[in-house]
Amino acid sequence: MHAEHHEPRKQPSSVTPAPTALPYPSEPDTDRAKIPDHADSPGHTENPDHPEKPDRLPGRRPWRRARRAPASPAADSSDDPASDGAGRHDPDGTGRPGSGGSAGRTLRGAWRHDLEASVVVFLVALPLSLGIAVASGAPVVAGIIAAVVGGVVAGAVGGVPLQVSGPAAGLTAVVAEIVATHGWRTACFVTAAAGVVQILFGLSRVARAALAISPAVVHGMLAGIGLTIVIGQIHVVLGGTAGSAAWDNLIVLPGEIVSPAVPAAALLGIATIALTVVWTRLPRPLSSIPAPLAAVSMVTAASLPFDVPRVALPDDLLGAIALPELPAGGDWGAITLAVLTVALVASIESLLSAVAVEAMHSGPRGDLDRELLGQGAANTVSGLLGGLPVTGVIVRSSTNVRAGARTRASAILHGLWMAGFALLLAPLVGRIPLAVLAGLLVVIGIRLVDLAHIRAIARHGELAIYLTTVVGVVLFNLLEGVLIGIATALLLALRRTLVAPVHVHPPTGPGSPWRVVVEGALTFLSLPRLSRRLAEVPAGASVRLDLAVDYLDHGAHKMLDDWIAERHRAGATVTVDEVGAAPLAIPTVAARPREGRLSKSLFGGRSTGRHARSARPPRWLAPWSDWQHGQLHDRQHLLNGVDEFHRRTAPMIEPFLTELTAGQRPSTLFITCSDSRLVPNVITSSGPGDLFTVRTPGAFVPGPQAVGDSTLAAIEYAVEVLRVRTIAVCGHSGCGAVAALLDRGTPGHSGSSVGPLRNLEAWLRHGEPALARAARDAGGLPPEPDELSRVSVAQQLVALRGLSVVRRAEAEGRLQLVGMWFDIATARAIVLNESTDRFEIPTVSVVPVLESGQRLADATRG
Repeated sequence: MHAEHHEPRKQPSSVTPAPTALPYPSEPDTDRAKIPDHADSPGHTENPDHPEKPDRLPGRRPWRRARRAPASPAADSSDDPASDGAGRHDPDGTGRPGSGGSAGRTLRGAWRHDLEASVVVFLVALPLSLGIAVASGAPVVAGIIAAVVGGVVAGAVGGVPLQVSGPAAGLTAVVAEIVATHGWRTACFVTAAAGVVQILFGLSRVARAALAISPAVVHGMLAGIGLTIVIGQIHVVLGGTAGSAAWDNLIVLPGEIVSPAVPAAALLGIATIALTVVWTRLPRPLSSIPAPLAAVSMVTAASLPFDVPRVALPDDLLGAIALPELPAGGDWGAITLAVLTVALVASIESLLSAVAVEAMHSGPRGDLDRELLGQGAANTVSGLLGGLPVTGVIVRSSTNVRAGARTRASAILHGLWMAGFALLLAPLVGRIPLAVLAGLLVVIGIRLVDLAHIRAIARHGELAIYLTTVVGVVLFNLLEGVLIGIATALLLALRRTLVAPVHVHPPTGPGSPWRVVVEGALTFLSLPRLSRRLAEVPAGASVRLDLAVDYLDHGAHKMLDDWIAERHRAGATVTVDEVGAAPLAIPTVAARPREGRLSKSLFGGRSTGRHARSARPPRWLAPWSDWQHGQLHDRQHLLNGVDEFHRRTAPMIEPFLTELTAGQRPSTLFITCSDSRLVPNVITSSGPGDLFTVRTPGAFVPGPQAVGDSTLAAIEYAVEVLRVRTIAVCGHSGCGAVAALLDRGTPGHSGSSVGPLRNLEAWLRHGEPALARAARDAGGLPPEPDELSRVSVAQQLVALRGLSVVRRAEAEGRLQLVGMWFDIATARAIVLNESTDRFEIPTVSVVPVLESGQRLADATRG
């Protein structure tokens, strides 16, 4: 008679289907037991029969639970830049709260914060916009136009509400070259066309692809721009005029320093630099004033008695707005290159700034593709009105966030303040000395060379990428410098991928062999280095060759094979330790020997069969026979394993074991079968100190009448002394003890309590309650031992609850019981849901959840 299947009732349509479940009286279905895509959905329930009921018994928690996700920071309206202040989110930053009694108060609160932040950002952006215009060789009004358009257009359309856009120092060198070569009005055409290209980028949804550029290249580009600005603007600080090429400016700079063209201008520029640097270190309330505004204002006031070059501002600002002009000479190749350069640099700088701004607040995340659309629209409008190129600017954006901005209204308002200043207070701009703005730009340029970034890049071994990018930008131009940096990054990545490190270690003591360690991917590109390092080993010395490689091509294989044969002919001993996934001697047996053989041979593919040897597991997961090269099953297997532990595993786990010297505090008592194919630490991904393990044939739990039994003693000790919080009982497929138990229950079986296995026969009586339960539930004995094994797991939980020590701890809520069953053939562990009497694949795992302010290192532990 077949066992009864407890199939779940059909769920209401409003409930998301439950994960695939396996009734324990039947064989697991490999195809049906895959984790469903909806397992982590909000409507997911683990109890298909009773969606409204918890999937656990009273007083117990699920066997494994993910950390509760922290409440969204956006829920706190005081910290949410895109919230209306009452918990209703405004991802687009429109500032329109939802309906409710507090809507008016919320709107006024958001506007108050945005208004204050916009004024602060305006005060920071004003001198920067003027200085960038002067450094670019553009009319001063072009910087104001770009600031207005960046604030209003990019602020209203962009996808990152708190980002503030405007003219940026990163494009100064590019614009200056375009202006010098083609003229200002053609530069405006380039800006407008670059905006159209950016709009196409946004529509193509390639924003995140732009972030694939190495950070070393990006920071090198910014540093190169910064040095170019510094070298050029020092001439202006000294009262002279900057040339178009950084190298030319650098050559004549010593003479300018010795004999400045306008000494008074030099003093004003140096004073601006000094004030900008030290202003933030002054006590409040002075330091609360933006340093650029304070330095430009004070030094401009001090400059009035002197006759120095000043900003040239047209009398009629509105009349200065003109349409862009097509290139006169028809040099469309150079113009196209300029358009692409401006579009790419402006897009990358805007995206990097957007990512940085996103990290500064806890509100909803922005849309980078929409941000590109906003930047493109702003550049198109700015170019048509005669303005500079626009990008997202980290200086203004960070000021905006720190000033308390809540929505995109702050960026828009800052643009309006800029327009009002240009129309109403333009005469004040004409009093600013050029040396003052140049001094401000020198400070900005120096700050683009970030020492913290240089240290981080050096730690990752990418300093060469950074330096080549810097030199390329300074000596050639921005586009060529970036291309040189990208080429360097690709070459280094190729070298790290294809050139394997080879280390040669001399003997550590008398009689010890030389040790050669090869890591990474060992290809033909590594052969010169490999040959040179192998030659360092003396001819007659014994060698241990550690191949910690994940790929070994034919050329490298042949070189190592020939080298080993040569040393054997010389009478030396060579021990090959294949640590990595690519063995030196590939086994001839594969799971699917003919599958894809031709394509793998042609294109270098690796075997993807389920048991393919190229995907060799780490030593601590593989059997001894897999990595001890077919040695006989004798004591040497054990000794080799101990040696491997000392060489590789011990250094990694020593810190954990050192912490455990004071005593053990395991969280789980793990009761499982003595079968050698079960490795509890592998199944549970646990380490030293996690499991208090009891192994008995069949994973049976004796009843309370078995006084003095070692299993019961371990349970009492674990619950009362070690205070474990979980007891897990794990059965498995192909269990010999369960098969023997099933044979005992078969009619005609003549078991004997005497003979060589009398202790095992006596032990099997602890499994008889499971045998009786299976017969009672299914109306007869199950046909397969695996069905009885799954019934036995459920019965052992009943036996555990029959122990007073377990029953009391569970009633107090400090202990949970878990039933597990491991299928050896598929390497799959399923967990018993006691409310449905079904085994299910666990769909929730415990992973580190980063709290606000935590970094990646907090999750990875270094």
